[in-house]
Amino acid sequence: MNIFSSLYDRVISWSKHKYAPYYLFALSFGESSFFPIPPDVMLAPMVLAQRHCAIRYAFLTTVASVLGGLFGYWIGTVAFDWIYPYIIQFGYENAYHQIEQGFKIWGFWILFLAGFTPLPYKLFTIAAGALHVALLPFILGSLVGRGGRFFLVAVLIRWSGVQIDKLLRRYVDRVSWFILLFIILLFAYLKFKF
Repeated sequence: MNIFSSLYDRVISWSKHKYAPYYLFALSFGESSFFPIPPDVMLAPMVLAQRHCAIRYAFLTTVASVLGGLFGYWIGTVAFDWIYPYIIQFGYENAYHQIEQGFKIWGFWILFLAGFTPLPYKLFTIAAGALHVALLPFILGSLVGRGGRFFLVAVLIRWSGVQIDKLLRRYVDRVSWFILLFIILLFAYLKFKF
C-alpha cells in the first residue's frame, strides 16, 4: 500500500504553498504547548522544496517553538490542575513524572536535551511552568535545545537534498509502516509495563 508516498507528495506540495511559512509557524507554536504533531514533518519538506530557505525556515521554526513553549509554560503555571488529567488520559503520566524529576535533578539543563528526545516537548514546557523554573534560563534552554534540533534537520536536508528526496520516495512507505509498528509496540510495552 502506497499510502505514505502519496501523503509525502501531498506534504511536499503543501510546503510550496505561499502560506507555508505561516503554517509552519502555527504548527511549531502549537506543538510546544498543546498540539501532538512535531514541526519536523513540515520543516523537512519545506527545506527540500526550497533548499535556499533552510536557515530561514529553521529560524522561524525555532522562534515559533520557543514562543509556543512560553505558552506551555504559562499553561503549567496557571492551569496545571486542569491540564494534568489530560496528561494522564493520553498516557503521558510516567513521562511527565520523569521530566519533573529531570528538572529537579538537572534544572533548566534538561531543556537542552529536550529538543532531541522523542518525548513531546509540550510536557517539558508545562512541567517547567508547573515547577516555576526561572523564565530566562527556560527561554535560553529552549532556544538552544529546539534551535539545535531544527537547524540540524534543516542543514541535513539542505545538504543531502536531491539524494534524500530520491531515498525517501523509494522507501517512504516501508519506513513509515515500520515506524508506525514501532510506535504501536512501544506504546503497548509502556502501557503494560506501567
